[in-house]
Amino acid sequence: MGIAFFWILLSVMFLGMPVAFALLFAPGVSLFLEGKEMFYLLLTQRLYNGIDSFPLMAIPFFMLAGEVMNRSGITLSLVQVSQAFIGHLRGGLAQINILSSMLFAGLSGSAVADCSALGKMLIPAMEKNGYSRRFAAAVTAASSVIGPIIPPSGIMILYAFVMNVSVGGLFAAGLIPGVLIGGSLMLMTWFLARRRGYKVASEKATWGERGTAVKQAFWPLLTPVILLGGIISGVFTPTEAAAVAAAYALAVSLLSKTMTVSSLPDLLYATAKSSAVILFLVGSAVAFSSVISLSGAPQKIASFMVTLTENPLLLLLIINILLLLVGMFLDAGPAILILGPILGPIVTQFGIDPLHFAIVMCVNLTIGLTTPPMGLVLFVASSVSGEKVETISREMLPYLAVHIFVILLITYIPALTMTLPRLFGFAS
Repeated sequence: MGIAFFWILLSVMFLGMPVAFALLFAPGVSLFLEGKEMFYLLLTQRLYNGIDSFPLMAIPFFMLAGEVMNRSGITLSLVQVSQAFIGHLRGGLAQINILSSMLFAGLSGSAVADCSALGKMLIPAMEKNGYSRRFAAAVTAASSVIGPIIPPSGIMILYAFVMNVSVGGLFAAGLIPGVLIGGSLMLMTWFLARRRGYKVASEKATWGERGTAVKQAFWPLLTPVILLGGIISGVFTPTEAAAVAAAYALAVSLLSKTMTVSSLPDLLYATAKSSAVILFLVGSAVAFSSVISLSGAPQKIASFMVTLTENPLLLLLIINILLLLVGMFLDAGPAILILGPILGPIVTQFGIDPLHFAIVMCVNLTIGLTTPPMGLVLFVASSVSGEKVETISREMLPYLAVHIFVILLITYIPALTMTLPRLFGFAS
């Protein structure tokens, strides 16, 4: 069978076929051309088995929690907390945007939700405060990638499912890289604000005012504490944690009267529709990966990589470049589902910890959401701000440099990702 289905896959995706269907079409055609139609049954079985998984139930629950947070106005309370603590810094509203993304990440785990919710609120406010609209959109897009890195994270759940890696371990490993990205973006913003003369957002708040802001956002801010605390302590599994998060978000929103019972049907329908798309994609990717295994493609690619280098550090650099290029054209979820089964075994042969590589891959592909020509977050930021994608992309170049710098840090300093998983017993 060779790797003909890779070329078929790339061709039909280039022609516009949705990724989920392309993942089934490519191996199906390849099997037909090779006269191996007997494997069609395996393809359909793997499609169903890929969806029929208890760990994957976490995805719709986390999506429901994020949808509730978006619609209930909780975003505003997070922005107010950020303003109370850092609004007095140079480039204050841009700094608030980044810190709000870090807080929002612990609730939704979605870059698109982060960019949409915070962008609608902060981009107009930043423009009124003297920032250019393109800069406001660039900051919003650049900081939204923190969403899937600081747990909870949908793409980490996908990776854990496909590669049999601990979800709790991935969540613990993502904390430091997420904070590192946020802090680095804030430093770059401070530098740009000084050069361009951007204002502070407000006077320095008193500790009493900060306490009031935290009190008003206390229950939403408690969400990541409950999630991570429960998973790390073993009180509940990641899937159970997702259900707890959804129930908790609904309870907080209904009891605080920021959302009504009458809005639930529309909310549940939107969540079900989004979840169905993702789960069908997962099933298609599992079927695709079974054909990859039959073809022997991972072994062929591994042999080719070994001919390029036997140095694990150089191998990681090559893979990082590959992932950045892939991220320009493919969304993070499909890229993980396609490339994870191929690259995972290769790095293991070179003695690289699977958990460490998982975070490198997830962070790299998440940052691909902000790179042209197909970065999904760029299009969301463009839609919210009214600026062209190419204009936002040019304004984002300093932030993209920060992203790449952090990728290299977590790639070559494993302690940044492995310390917390080891501390909590997820890695040795």
